[in-house]
Amino acid sequence: MPAPRRLVVLVSGTGTLLQALLDAAAEPGYPAAAVAVGADRDGTEGVERARRAGLPTFVERMGEHPDRASWDRALLGRVRSHAPDMVVGAGFMKVVSAAFLDGIGAPMLNTHPSLLPAFPGAHAVRDALAAGVAVTGATVHRVDAGLDTGPVLGRAEVPVRPGDTATTLHERIKTQERRLLVEVIRRLARADAATASREPQT
Repeated sequence: MPAPRRLVVLVSGTGTLLQALLDAAAEPGYPAAAVAVGADRDGTEGVERARRAGLPTFVERMGEHPDRASWDRALLGRVRSHAPDMVVGAGFMKVVSAAFLDGIGAPMLNTHPSLLPAFPGAHAVRDALAAGVAVTGATVHRVDAGLDTGPVLGRAEVPVRPGDTATTLHERIKTQERRLLVEVIRRLARADAATASREPQT
């Protein structure tokens, strides 16, 4: 069996998406595993989950840098030090630069609580309710220099129910986000392993 693909996971909150990846990696044959977890703030449950799992963690606070570009470079250095095959934004609430994406040497994935390209941005669930759509959902996409504009890698629909609030709808979307992220990474990691196995050995 090839070695699991190395994931560096970035979090800002409770880390339920991270936990889904940790649980998946505990299953025999899952082709990816987190090797480090980073955050942009102190005291997140996501970082605590990683520590309980015995993973290296780091926190890169924007307020400790003179400007956003300096923070971005520092975050890049932290991520690159763990040699990722993929970087995963798992509820990471900061926008990274094109220079970060070019520098990490690996694709970056992100989840979003809508069926992109519909409702990009920080208020996707609220915006979907305001628009009166019957169906919204979750998307996993590759991060590019735009805001939620990267190539879609997987989507899952979530019906909007009568009486839904942003909270109740978002909870159902999160369930699909966790499942979808695990499955998309499984598919990409297996494709990477298959490609590597076909490459000539030197």
